[in-house]
Amino acid sequence: MQSLYVEGNSFLHRMAPGIKLAGLIAFSIAIFLIGSLTVLGLMMALAAGLYFMLPMQPRQALARLVPIGAAILLVGGFNLIFNPWQVAATSVLRLSALMFLAAAITAATPVPAFIDTITRWAMPLERAGLIRAADIGLAIGLVIRFVPDILSRYSAIRDAHRARGIAFRPLGAIVPLIILTLRDADSIADAIDARGIRGRPQKRKTK
Repeated sequence: MQSLYVEGNSFLHRMAPGIKLAGLIAFSIAIFLIGSLTVLGLMMALAAGLYFMLPMQPRQALARLVPIGAAILLVGGFNLIFNPWQVAATSVLRLSALMFLAAAITAATPVPAFIDTITRWAMPLERAGLIRAADIGLAIGLVIRFVPDILSRYSAIRDAHRARGIAFRPLGAIVPLIILTLRDADSIADAIDARGIRGRPQKRKTK
């Protein structure tokens, strides 16, 4: 699997994973409580600055944002049709700020650090008997690791269409993309179970 992590020694790289995740949560809550376009624009600029300060080539940095950026513009376009422009601008600024900050934190944090932090945070729920903390951490880690693989498959499908002289339609790539992703997910789940990585519920002893 590929990884979204980028090696470096930036301010974000040196920050503890727990602080980064807590900051992302606080930022997400704050940005949806703010309605000022000026303040939202400043927050988006701050998040974008953190992202582009990471040791990546500009083309690589922008390529990572294309799928979610296109979705944000689509949401903004629909809002612009049915709502005043201020509402559309607010949505675009909020989602863009979250996109930049989440992308920055993901690029500056190794996947094992994400897993360890989330597992530690989920321990109180495990002690309450609600979940297995290790399973939650593993699930989050796999989601993060799957993102670049899904993007690579999308690019491969697009290139295959072009190589055969077939007009590429993004909607037409959804079905094969889902099939390939689910196939890999099944293989990974089988490998995890075969190695005993995922926790199994303990059977109750009967008298």
